[in-house]
Amino acid sequence: MDGETAVRAYQLEDGPRERLLRLGASALRIDELLACIMQSGNGRQNVYAIAQSVVDHLGGLDALADIEVAELLQIPGIGRAKAVQIAAAVELGRRIARKPATEKRQIRTADDAAKYVMDRMRYLKKEHFVTLLLDTRHRVLAEDTSSIGSLDASIVHPREIFRRAVRCSASGILCVHNHPSGDPSPSPEDIAVTKRLVEAGRLLGIDVLDHIVIGDGRYVSLRAAGYLDHG
Repeated sequence: MDGETAVRAYQLEDGPRERLLRLGASALRIDELLACIMQSGNGRQNVYAIAQSVVDHLGGLDALADIEVAELLQIPGIGRAKAVQIAAAVELGRRIARKPATEKRQIRTADDAAKYVMDRMRYLKKEHFVTLLLDTRHRVLAEDTSSIGSLDASIVHPREIFRRAVRCSASGILCVHNHPSGDPSPSPEDIAVTKRLVEAGRLLGIDVLDHIVIGDGRYVSLRAAGYLDHG
């Protein structure tokens, strides 16, 4: 590598960091943020070129929200170290997004529940079944991801759903799961699981307040659709 090429490569690698320091992280593109996370190239490519490869492979920010190490390793230029760096940064973002506020979030309506989870669930590539555990004032005590994968009564078992609710002395639960297709229309399995959970909750004295199906910017409340007993 001649002197001019070396300087050009250095500028490419150093540029995103300098832009972040000068303008703030919000001013950077996705590839520039990835370059900052990975920090350096791999001897064959500079870090900016590798970051662009990641963006090209993913097709946009949506896919990054649910990326896994195995998929990252399939991208040219990404080895184990860089895959771990990116996966760790993504997971940190996930945990920040789902961290309850110091003042407990109150869920008054289906719209409140949908807004609470929409940004972190609308882009997931697999179905995630999440249970919000609520106190008597419908404030979020905790949340629990009960299953990942296609929703099925054998996977989403009442025993697992209510175990933590009992430990937390929750007054009620609100169930949420996403449809990776983006269409929140409830399936027969969604309805069957909901009715089974309502029955179990009635026996335990823990109300199932709603089951929200999350799509891409849209949601369906199974209570509003008439699939929960209002009585």
